[in-house]
Amino acid sequence: MSHHLEGAASVHSGAAPSASSVAPEPAAAPRSPRRRRLLRSLPIYLLVLPAALFYGVFVLRPIALTAQFSLYDWNGIEPATWVGLANYVEVFTEPKLVGSILNAFELILYFSFVPVILALFAANVIRGIATSRLAGIARTVLFLPQVIPLVAAGIMWTWQFASNGMVNELLRAVGLGGLARAWLGDFDTALPAVGVIGAWVALGLCLILLLAGMSKIDQSLYEAARIDGAGPVREFFSITIPGVRQELAVCVIVTVIAALASFDIIYISTQGGPGNSTLVPGLQVFYLAFFDREIGTASALALTLMALVLLVVLPLQRLLRGRES
Repeated sequence: MSHHLEGAASVHSGAAPSASSVAPEPAAAPRSPRRRRLLRSLPIYLLVLPAALFYGVFVLRPIALTAQFSLYDWNGIEPATWVGLANYVEVFTEPKLVGSILNAFELILYFSFVPVILALFAANVIRGIATSRLAGIARTVLFLPQVIPLVAAGIMWTWQFASNGMVNELLRAVGLGGLARAWLGDFDTALPAVGVIGAWVALGLCLILLLAGMSKIDQSLYEAARIDGAGPVREFFSITIPGVRQELAVCVIVTVIAALASFDIIYISTQGGPGNSTLVPGLQVFYLAFFDREIGTASALALTLMALVLLVVLPLQRLLRGRES
């Protein structure tokens, strides 16, 4: 009996090894901070991926192809011939192409400075009568051009600037008939007339942006200025303009881009005429590519226009960031 108990004890002692003889399980390797950040941001990358693919296919790829085409002499059908930078040399030496770039810079005065200045003063007046019904009517009337398609705006103003249009009829009505002319058909007035259309369209956007900026200015600043004896002019230059500095920068940037990349209004109203007095780079690219079949020159002018926009806009953005810091 004791023999069997000793045998069973020996079996049990052999089946249950001591804790010291059990090998410890390997600990999980800790994740590096970089890997944790990557895993944490993975859903963000997945959300951005469709937009990034769309941007790459429909924006970056066309830009790359345009840069490639700009180095060739190609009519779009026959085999292309390598010409290097000759197309860019033509952009900066051909008077017609240089003139279109200069016209675009002149339009900045009408498309940007004029509507921004007018919107700034109009927004300040509307802010002063914000509680009246007239303020709501003024906002609606001045913003209305912004919701009108540019093609419709061009057609409408073409009628107004015609020889028997409303502009000339008003001049004749007030005894200034000697100034009446075909505004869009005159070499001296065609570009300013197009600029008036652009200023009329951009005024509404600038007005709404500036009104939004003025609404967030602390009213106690105006009250303190009045206590110190400041008048409306001093309040405008010392409080209002600094308070809407960011909105002013946005207005200038948006309208400058619209001036340099203008196409719709000019194509509808003048098609670049009379002569080439209203020709701009956007319209010239269209003519070179689809009428003259000069794909290389058109591509070079398009990239030049993009570079000009960046050279003008980036310093404005840097200036804004510098003031904020």
